Amino acid sequence: MRCSSLGSGSEGNALLIEASEGGTTTRVLLDCGFSLKETERRMARLSLGIGDLDAILITHEHSDHIGGGLTVARRTGVPIFMSWGTAQAVGTIPVDVDLQLCKGGEMLELGDLQILPFTVPHDAREPVQFTFSDGDRRLGVLTDIGIGTAHVTEVLSGCDALILECNHDRQMLAQSQYPASLKARIGGDRGHLANDAAAAILASLDRSRLRQLVAAHLSQQNNSAELARAALADVVGHEPADILVATQAEGFPWLTV
Repeated sequence: MRCSSLGSGSEGNALLIEASEGGTTTRVLLDCGFSLKETERRMARLSLGIGDLDAILITHEHSDHIGGGLTVARRTGVPIFMSWGTAQAVGTIPVDVDLQLCKGGEMLELGDLQILPFTVPHDAREPVQFTFSDGDRRLGVLTDIGIGTAHVTEVLSGCDALILECNHDRQMLAQSQYPASLKARIGGDRGHLANDAAAAILASLDRSRLRQLVAAHLSQQNNSAELARAALADVVGHEPADILVATQAEGFPWLTV
């Protein structure tokens, strides 16, 4: 199993995950916050196209996660999975889209992948995040969450690879030009993770199998790669340079789980 980010941040998010077994490959796109054209351009960097997808998974209805998802699903004919609450928040789903509902705690079997949605606190209708397994290794993805929970710790413990939101540095957010209401939303329990909150979640996990760690969904105004790396490195005892960062412009290249 391997994964590659097409881009991560408030301007758009998309993560490719693929697993191969024998002569088959299953490839899914987690979130599609870019336009059809931009998604195609970013996938082309990996010598892939939207026709190579087997499914699209949506975490929640915010535009930086679902922006081009319905268009890509319509164009390719692949199923697009989301929670009932997300579907309701999106509104009218076109009849020519293969909408499949998923629910936190209920496993999805898609080809060579076992995919588990799990519920998280975020300011959306029914947000979920996901873990992915090929039966041997497990990848956890956690972005767009306001605060750690016991459920999150339980689900993500024992992962071999983890993509973890490090959205903002508290001091940078406090000193930013954002309106007070936006600062409160971002920093609230249903907003986004500060670096220290991400580190606290990481510290709560069983990390005995963890070999790959990625900081994701960094604010371009209120964080830096150096600060995010330092916060996570303190927990795992690695050098900050060993922590991979998913960027808005480039995401990150293929990472084997």
